[in-house]
Amino acid sequence: MKKVFVSGCYDLLHSGHIEFFHQASQYGELYVGIGSDATYLEYKHRKPLFPQEERLFMVSNIKAVKKAYINEGRGIIDFLPTLDIVKPDIFVVNAEGGSDEKRRICAERGIEYIELQRTPHEGLKARSSSSLKAELNKADDSVEETTGIPTRLDLAGTWIDQPYVSQYHPGWAITISLEPTFEVRDRCGLSTSTRKVIQKIWPVRLPKMDPEMLARLVFCFENNPERHDGIISGAQDAIGICVPGLCRHYYDNNFWPSKMESTQDEMTLRFLEKHLVMVPMEPRRPGCSVVEGKDITPNKVAALAKAADDCWNAIINHDLNAFAQAYKASFNAQVAMFPGMVTPVNNGKPEAVVLPYIDKYSQMSDVLAWKMPGAGGGGYLALVVDDATVFASKHPEAIELKIRR
Repeated sequence: MKKVFVSGCYDLLHSGHIEFFHQASQYGELYVGIGSDATYLEYKHRKPLFPQEERLFMVSNIKAVKKAYINEGRGIIDFLPTLDIVKPDIFVVNAEGGSDEKRRICAERGIEYIELQRTPHEGLKARSSSSLKAELNKADDSVEETTGIPTRLDLAGTWIDQPYVSQYHPGWAITISLEPTFEVRDRCGLSTSTRKVIQKIWPVRLPKMDPEMLARLVFCFENNPERHDGIISGAQDAIGICVPGLCRHYYDNNFWPSKMESTQDEMTLRFLEKHLVMVPMEPRRPGCSVVEGKDITPNKVAALAKAADDCWNAIINHDLNAFAQAYKASFNAQVAMFPGMVTPVNNGKPEAVVLPYIDKYSQMSDVLAWKMPGAGGGGYLALVVDDATVFASKHPEAIELKIRR
């Protein structure tokens, strides 16, 4: 009889898992690889509800399963050591869990690769771990853990959310929502003014509601009619904080974007976490201006918009070199319009407070690109690096980032 192999975490074991095992076992004797607690924590950024020994016990005692193992590898392909132990004839995956990498691994080992559509057992409701967790969250608000009000990091297209910029050319702004695992300092380009507005309404954590609607509420509250400073805060701050994961929003001479796209694809978010760090600089000094001396032209805004397009495509394709090039091009396009981002003007004189940091980090071989969050003028440098963990181990000042799921 042929050997069949499947792999997954199988936390919150449910009828969808059992039906998948049953369908896979129709191809031969079924062997199952189970993600370890360490892999689960690395992949999901939280501990599993059931430890690996308990998950192994439950899966091993399912009728369709011949034998189960705890995978000893790491990451999305943690099953490789188990695969080499079992030496299966067939590798079965759910269609949602299929990938070119898994297909390649099977081709290299002469294993037949089969993708199954997710179908429930006859008479039962379709189940998935994500939908089950969503239902549990609705039933019990205490299930969700929080570490406070998020912040945001803009990756490309900064300034396009202001109509005086997008009137020359429409384009996307790209943001990620960050868990506040570090001190979020004032005047450092991480939308602290918007966070403080949020904390006036929800002091501890964001409410559970549609993220885009939440962002609209925050934007309107921050820019209420009684605001007297004449400044309209860009929508990218509210959106970047409220919409989890990676998001891009399209501006065309309006304060609110005409369209929005977001993704919480785990491998995409992990790609960003692996290649982004922040290093602190001096905060933007009181009284300095980053808009004095601005020079906004259609060609410069078009360059900003193109860089944001290129940046999004590179991230989605997990192309590090293309990401670094587009990230740098976006920052260069910003500075071409707003040179005060790098040399802010204070009392009519430019201050070179940022350039020494750029000079320092841009010369490092493992730094591929750099920019400043928000309006610049100080705060942080957000760097694209070869490996965030390795970089942080060599540079204690570097901050590794955790994207909010």
